[in-house]
Amino acid sequence: MSQRKAYRSAILHSIADPRDVGIEASYAYFEDGLLVVEDGKVLDVGHADTLLGKFSDADLTTYSDTLITAGFIDTHIHYPQLDIIGAYGEQLLEWLETYTFPAERKFEDPEHATRLAQVFLEELLRNGTTTALVFGTVHKQSIDAFFSEAQKLDLRMIAGKVMMDRNAPEYLRDTPESAYADSKELIERWHGKGRLHYAVTPRFAPTSTPEQLALAGQLFQEYPGLYMHTHISENKQEIEWVRGLFPERSGYLDVYDHHGLIGERAVFAHGVHLCDDECQRLGETGSAVAFCPTSNLFLGSGLLNLDKLEECGVRVGLGTDVGAGTSFSQLQSLNEAYKVMQLQGKKLDPFRALYLATLGGARSLYLDDRIGNLQPGKDADFVVLDYNATPLISRRMAQATTLAERLFALMILGDDRAVKETYAAGVCRHRK
Repeated sequence: MSQRKAYRSAILHSIADPRDVGIEASYAYFEDGLLVVEDGKVLDVGHADTLLGKFSDADLTTYSDTLITAGFIDTHIHYPQLDIIGAYGEQLLEWLETYTFPAERKFEDPEHATRLAQVFLEELLRNGTTTALVFGTVHKQSIDAFFSEAQKLDLRMIAGKVMMDRNAPEYLRDTPESAYADSKELIERWHGKGRLHYAVTPRFAPTSTPEQLALAGQLFQEYPGLYMHTHISENKQEIEWVRGLFPERSGYLDVYDHHGLIGERAVFAHGVHLCDDECQRLGETGSAVAFCPTSNLFLGSGLLNLDKLEECGVRVGLGTDVGAGTSFSQLQSLNEAYKVMQLQGKKLDPFRALYLATLGGARSLYLDDRIGNLQPGKDADFVVLDYNATPLISRRMAQATTLAERLFALMILGDDRAVKETYAAGVCRHRK
């Protein structure tokens, strides 16, 4: 018999894109709210005094000095790079050679992959992240391990085996044919199983031959609901490299476009140096960009022009890009995103920030019918944030007079310590 549960707290969630409806109409807030959950789904949400009588049979949990919101969504992260987070002193291409490739070699060992997958998922949940779009390594076993562990926790996760047949160490290369065959095997084993989805994952254009990109594009079209996950225009040196490798193409995005790697559920990480035509093309094809501020600052890649992307209709989600990114916390990502905007003379409103970390990420992944907010019928993926997580946050909250102030303080001062509990499909998967 199902157990109906209710959670009483201040509740805030995004219900629309602030650019479309304005800030005030983009969210719903219940100062004394009730979230009702049954069979892993949201049954109802609203004011506690309205719903308590209606759901008097529910098992009630009451919180004080907390804010419930939808689980955070990470639209770009590398689970094999967990152990190299915070590694010193390189930009993108040197980072790959010095740190990334040696770390990924270890995933030849299935036991290593399983251990890392377990720690990685624990870290996501400790930071309030309930869905992520995840890079594996070139090894099939990296994805088998990841999906096996995610399935045990009934998480909505998207991942894929890296495809990489040139410009990488021999020990990490596959071939066009083996990448296609291995990916196809993984798709048939995992895609659509429980809350799992598969992403065709060429690392980035320089590490795949045109033959491999063509087969990746073919694969992307072969199965309904597949994702495509890669990198684009992160670093100026990288862009020049792509121009030299693909002189016949008009630009970086055109390499992917030509090979059928664009469109709905195609997510391009970074996009820091996209030109206007590329932004337009991403927007008109329904493609998405993952905004990865901690990584872009850490590797010195540059400042994303968020306004330009959104003006072109590009779906934008928030990514941590661990391990070049420096925190699993989407609160910390928003802290850095605010600074990226400030450096360009722009602002990031806290309600727009909440949208990026939740419903905006869900829209980028074409999952906003299932996750991204707390509307009835959605997956009960939510996070309980603690207004007294640290002495400094508690003191700042005491001075805050508006919801916007409180939300902004969480975004600037918060990290994993602010996450009191994380729920996935209605089950508590992390408790501080």
